[in-house]
Amino acid sequence: MFSIKIQPRFQETDALAHINNTVIPVWFESARPGIFKIFNPEQDLEQWNLIIAKIEVNYIAQIHYKHEVEIRTHVSKLGRSSLNILQEVWQEGKRVAWGECVMVKFDYSTNSSSAINDNEREQLEVHLVDKEQLLALS
Repeated sequence: MFSIKIQPRFQETDALAHINNTVIPVWFESARPGIFKIFNPEQDLEQWNLIIAKIEVNYIAQIHYKHEVEIRTHVSKLGRSSLNILQEVWQEGKRVAWGECVMVKFDYSTNSSSAINDNEREQLEVHLVDKEQLLALS
């Protein structure tokens, strides 16, 4: 599991003083560098090799401005050229949101997917979780 902590910013609140629903996907992206570095250790944009094919966000409870959040990042599925990344938002000891995205290893020169190699797969497997079991925990 990768984990980062974020202090919500005032500008991320909505008119009801909650964190706006559009913020969570941004937080999720900011918590994916651990995954990105497996595929592109130098974070070289000229060599970028991942794309998002799908993203889903599930809101469980209100997220508040004054309290730090923790974003936990896991791998929930590994395919030939794709992986599912499961992410959770925790605040004050409770899961308040979770989401999953499908990322594809992508070769921009051929405009097609490419296989996850053995080294990448080995590093990703360290972060592999059972989605149903993880989400059953509170």
